[in-house]
Amino acid sequence: MALLLEHEFKPLPADKQIETLPFLEAVAHLPPFFDCLGTPIVYAPVKADLTGNIKKIRAVYDSNPAKFKTLQNILEVEKEMYGSAWPKTGATLALMWLKRGLKFMLVLLQSISDGERDEEHPNLIRVNAMKAYEIALKKYHGWMLQKLFTGSVYALPYKSDLLKALEKGKEVKEEETIEKIHQFLLRVTPILDAIYEMYTKMNAELSYKV
Repeated sequence: MALLLEHEFKPLPADKQIETLPFLEAVAHLPPFFDCLGTPIVYAPVKADLTGNIKKIRAVYDSNPAKFKTLQNILEVEKEMYGSAWPKTGATLALMWLKRGLKFMLVLLQSISDGERDEEHPNLIRVNAMKAYEIALKKYHGWMLQKLFTGSVYALPYKSDLLKALEKGKEVKEEETIEKIHQFLLRVTPILDAIYEMYTKMNAELSYKV
């Protein structure tokens, strides 16, 4: 798939140590996914947030590539560096929100790939988007943002239009695009799961609302 498979993610190593630079280079190609969802008032800020967090992590990495070789290195060094202000600071905070945006994206695509749908409106993706929002983002949003996101599902594109947008406008059979989504998910899901696991193990996850 043109958009999702443009830059491959390195396979997750056995020790689950994710190298920072290859991860950032791969993930930098993903924010345009949110353009495919339309509704700029909702998804443009999500895209901007994703892009901004990638830049913040990249700036920390570039300051000392050897010290910040892996994502775990970043959390460990910043924990030591920031003391009681950690983890609500630095690249640790940026990666925390980045993983949530990616989680929304992956759950949405997984739901579409699994064939979950509203049987009365099979070409709509409301069911998939609401599932992704409830799993990935809802608990971190205040009442106003929750209302905004819930309302936005009625302005989402048709599934067929989303799949075409992911192929950058090319006419491709739906089953072929779904298979590419499946391949993308097989690569990226273990990496994202490892990042979530790392945050849990290091007690770096925060639950405050925005």
